[in-house]
Amino acid sequence: MADKPPLPPFDHTTALMKVQAAEDAWNTRDPERVALAYTEDSVWRNRDMFLTGRPAIIEFLSDKWARELDYALRKNLWTFGGDRIAVRFQYESHDAAGQWWRSYGNELWEFDEHGLMRRREASINDVPIAESERTIFGPRPPEDHGKEQPIR
Repeated sequence: MADKPPLPPFDHTTALMKVQAAEDAWNTRDPERVALAYTEDSVWRNRDMFLTGRPAIIEFLSDKWARELDYALRKNLWTFGGDRIAVRFQYESHDAAGQWWRSYGNELWEFDEHGLMRRREASINDVPIAESERTIFGPRPPEDHGKEQPIR
């Protein structure tokens, strides 16, 4: 099995790197690419859904990005220790009817020794916004990597 650095145990620098790598991958909106960061038997709780394994993750993400159009995400490191990282995040997207949404959430991550995420717990709330209230446009520019995204 190939390693997915950085590997646990995490320090501040490697935790920031892991968070940025996750943000970058999710902003591709490519379910197959994103799923490669998770173990084959990764366990997720996402809102009220419970998933196990990469095929379920790919299906979930495919459905998600079919509904959440022009999705753009920012993740911020909250804390870390050993093989675990906690993040807070926000993302914006619109639905097929054109309504824009800002979604706020917290995630708890647990990694295996190869740097793959074996567990992901996500709590998320959605707020309708006007298009004029958008603050996230596409992936984070490289010069902003590691900087905290203000929560609005």
